Amino acid sequence: MTVTTLGEIHPLRPILLAAALSLAQPAQASTDSAKEASAAAQAALAAIARLDDDPAGPMLNAVIAFDPAAPQEAAGQARKGPLSGRTVLVKDNIETRGFATTAGSLALKDNRTGRDAPLIARLRAAGGVVLGKTNLSEWANIRGSRSSSGWSAVGGQTRNPHALDRNPCGSSSGSGAAVAAGMAWAAIGTETDGSITWPASVPGGGGVEPRRRNGRRRLGAPISASQDTAGPMARTVHDAALLLGAIAGSDPADPATAEADRRKADFTAGLAGASLKGVRLGVLTRQVGPHAGVNALFERARADLERAGAVLVPIDYDPPAEMYRDESLVLRFELKEGLNAYLAALPGTPPVRTIDDVIAFNRAHAAQELRWFGQESFEAAAKLDDRAAYAKARANSLRLAGAEGIDRLKRENNVVALIAPTAGPAWVTDPVSGDRFLPVGAGSLPAIAGYPHLTVPMGAVEGLPVGLSFIGGKWEDARVLELGAAYERARTALLAQPRFKRWEPAQ
Repeated sequence: MTVTTLGEIHPLRPILLAAALSLAQPAQASTDSAKEASAAAQAALAAIARLDDDPAGPMLNAVIAFDPAAPQEAAGQARKGPLSGRTVLVKDNIETRGFATTAGSLALKDNRTGRDAPLIARLRAAGGVVLGKTNLSEWANIRGSRSSSGWSAVGGQTRNPHALDRNPCGSSSGSGAAVAAGMAWAAIGTETDGSITWPASVPGGGGVEPRRRNGRRRLGAPISASQDTAGPMARTVHDAALLLGAIAGSDPADPATAEADRRKADFTAGLAGASLKGVRLGVLTRQVGPHAGVNALFERARADLERAGAVLVPIDYDPPAEMYRDESLVLRFELKEGLNAYLAALPGTPPVRTIDDVIAFNRAHAAQELRWFGQESFEAAAKLDDRAAYAKARANSLRLAGAEGIDRLKRENNVVALIAPTAGPAWVTDPVSGDRFLPVGAGSLPAIAGYPHLTVPMGAVEGLPVGLSFIGGKWEDARVLELGAAYERARTALLAQPRFKRWEPAQ
């Protein structure tokens, strides 16, 4: 449910003529382009009204706030940059001027900073239109155990457009559900471990967890300085690549992004001609998981890949338990440090300035904030102060995921990328008992290593979408996108369409 409309009115910007336009009628061509962009934005707003807000509709609760002036903004952006007035929804832990940035928490419901995060500034410069902010798992699902993905005190519970009683999965739930439902051209999510790829896979879209620091979220509520990243969620690989190229880049205030500008590229350039012929792909056999439906779907995807010329190499591998153990320490240590810094620097007079303040706020507002699950992770993070133990854990988890994980598996098996199902089918949403993740996929490896991870729809199990993951090495975003685009063309499975009703068995 959209709880507020905080959009600001933007003046129309000059419309630039593309060289490919006929010179005979440039004014008419530019007017038509502006009209088309405006109409697309208006259609997106109508979809939000129908699918997110109307009590007679499915009420997806995917969008927290939207800009009613987006059609005017789209008209002004129609000939500006590669995005040319396309509408983008933004996860509500990324600062975006004109809107509050809440991270789903009532403690930040009035957090209007009036500024754009660097990736949002790049989005606008590329001709993109910020349509609104999307719901998320509160605090990006780091607050406590037994949470229900897609629930926040600000936005309520996001629903899966394919099955309203089933979960949209992952903390970027609103972004994934909105894209799958057609409420925007694309969306931006954030990922620490699974928060883009899971909610892209399960609601039936696609998503890219880009190389680490490529669009890292400065000016946004953080979890982990070493693992947080922002990335595109879209309905096609091409659209995801186009959006990734728009938001990628270095941030002068963040030295860790220094290499991003040098690695920036037109990620759409190689998609049309991408081929799988002779391409060796490593199949992570243990990460397929126990679900018979997922196994059958993955076998069909493997057959499609082989028919297109790919050479599939089975790899029997399981990440060591210490990788996950050390990741857990890293996330909590960096959560305390990063959140304290972010809250302390907020303009205005927010009610919270430290993680301890947030814990106290939640206790004081327990009926709204703590009814369904607690804040054990926040409480544990607030007590951490052993920097030496943290540094050791970070070095070890990074080594096991990167050099001894993805890099070693690629090298020893002579493969260009790793593949596995992204996640299992959606489970029934249960705020009382929490999420029920199946042991499917290998998303933690690229999340910890900071390597690119693309999920592409590969079909559905009983009408519930499942994605196929392509995992590459460091800075191999373009190659991973090319593989995904080639698979997209080779795929034979039919993709499920949102039904906007409760799940029922296929007839």
